[in-house]
Amino acid sequence: MIPCQRSLFSIPSDVVYLNTAYMSPLMTSVVDAVNYGAKLKATPWDITISDFFENSELARNLFADIVNVSSKNIALVPSASYGLETAAKNLRVGNGRSVVILENQFPSHVYPWQRLVKETGGKLIKVKEKQDRNLTELVLEFIDEKCAIVAVPNVLWTKGLILDLILISQRCKEVGAALVLDLTQSLGAMNTDLGKIDPDFAVIAAYKWMMSPYSTGYLYVNERHWNGEPLEGNWISRQDGKNFSNLINYTDHYEDGAVRFDVGERANFALLPGAIKALKQIEEWGVKNIEATLRKNNSTLAARLCSLGLSVPSECSRGPHFIGAKLPPTFKGDILDVLSRKKIYVSERGGVLRITPHLWNSATDFDRLIDILSKHI
Repeated sequence: MIPCQRSLFSIPSDVVYLNTAYMSPLMTSVVDAVNYGAKLKATPWDITISDFFENSELARNLFADIVNVSSKNIALVPSASYGLETAAKNLRVGNGRSVVILENQFPSHVYPWQRLVKETGGKLIKVKEKQDRNLTELVLEFIDEKCAIVAVPNVLWTKGLILDLILISQRCKEVGAALVLDLTQSLGAMNTDLGKIDPDFAVIAAYKWMMSPYSTGYLYVNERHWNGEPLEGNWISRQDGKNFSNLINYTDHYEDGAVRFDVGERANFALLPGAIKALKQIEEWGVKNIEATLRKNNSTLAARLCSLGLSVPSECSRGPHFIGAKLPPTFKGDILDVLSRKKIYVSERGGVLRITPHLWNSATDFDRLIDILSKHI
C-alpha cells in the first residue's frame, strides 16, 4: 500500500479533488520539469541536435517498460484521437463486415470507426449494457467471422465498467479481427501488460492516470503494422534524420519500429521533460502498487456510498480505480454544484456521479465527501 502522496502536489488543504478521470493535477516536480524545458526554448543557442532525440527515446523507453513491450512498439502522440486515427488509417472493414464498439464509448474512439465504415464499407455495432450480463461476455458475442475490428477501452469512461482484454484478444485472434484499444482511463492505475494482450494498436492520452502534461500520449503499434502509413510526412523519424545537414537528401525509409507514427515536433522541449518526470514517478511507485492502493481505498468508499443509497457497480465489474455512483431516484438537484461549493470535485457522465480518487487523496477527503452527500441525499 502506498501512503497518501499529497505532499508531492500543490493541492490546497481545503480542496478535495476526486476527479482523476477528468484530469490529474501535476506533481510539483513535473511542473518544475516543464518550466525547465520551456526556459530552454528561450535560449535556442543552447539546444543541441541531441535534444531533439534523447528525451523522445527516454520517454519511449520508460513507457514501454510500464506496459512490458519493446520501445520499438511505441510512438509518441499528442492525443488519443491522433493515435486512433492512425489505427483507422491502417485498417479496413469491407462490406458484410463489422466494427464492434461499446454504446456510450468516448467520442474519440467512435468517430474514426464511423468514418472508416462509411469509406470502406461494413457496419458499426454498438454493444449495449445489460444489468444481468457481464460487459465482456456481451462484447464476445459480437466477435465472429464477420468482425473486422474490435475497438474498445479497458474501462468505460462514464461509469468504470471493465473489460477483460485478454479474453477479447484471444477471441479476436480466433476470428482474425484487429483489436484497437483506448487505455486512457485505465493505464497508470491498472497493471496492463500489452505483451500479453497483444493488440494491433493501443493508445493512451497521458494527462489523466499517467499524471503527465496535456497533449502528451503514447501509441502502441504491433509489429504487424510497422510498415503502415503515418498521419504525417514526418522528417525526424526517417533514416538518417539526426543528420541535419543532410535532410535535403529526401528518403522514403523510416527508422525501424513504430517511430514512423510519431507526431511532428515530438521533441517538445517543454512537455517531454514533464512527461518523463511523471513516468519515472509511476515507475518508482509501481503500477501494481498503485492499483492495489486505489482498489482498497475505493472498496471502502464504495461501501460507504452504497450505505447512503447510491448505486455502485460491483467490484468485479468495475475498474479498481473508478467509481460510477448513480444517485437515488428521489434526489432532485445539482449535486455537482453542491459539492463544488464545498470545494469537492467530481464529475457527472451519462447520469452517473464519477468519483475517481488517486494517491493524493486521504481518508479525510473521503469523510468530507460522505458528510456532504449524507446531508443532501
